[in-house]
Amino acid sequence: MGDPVPGATRSDVALVLTTAPTLDVATSLAEGLLDAGLIACANIVPGVRSLYRWKGEVQRDDEVLVLMKSTTTLYPRLEAFLAKAHPYDVPEILSMPVSAGFAPYVSWIREEVSDTHE
Repeated sequence: MGDPVPGATRSDVALVLTTAPTLDVATSLAEGLLDAGLIACANIVPGVRSLYRWKGEVQRDDEVLVLMKSTTTLYPRLEAFLAKAHPYDVPEILSMPVSAGFAPYVSWIREEVSDTHE
C-alpha cells in the first residue's frame, strides 16, 4: 500500500500540545524542551480562550497554546519534562501521532531530536 499523500512519508513524528498561563511560561517550556533535544520545533499561539471543568466548576481562562514536534519514541521523556516544569497541577499534555508528512520535514524533525540528550 502506498503513502496516503503523494510526496508524504510515513512517520514516527508526534504533535504534542500543551497550554500555558502566559507567553513567558510557554516560551520557557519550549526553550527547555529544545535545549534538552526533546522537540525540534514549538509553535507558540497566544490568545487562546480555554473553557473547562475543574473541581466541579466551569473555568474560563486566557492561555497560550504550545504545539511541539517530536517523535513517539521521545514522548515519555517529553511528558516527564513538562509534568515537572509546568506550573499547572494537571497540565494538558496530549500527543497525536502524525501518520504521514512531507518527507524533508519529517526527516528534519528526526535529525533535530535526539535520544542522546540527557
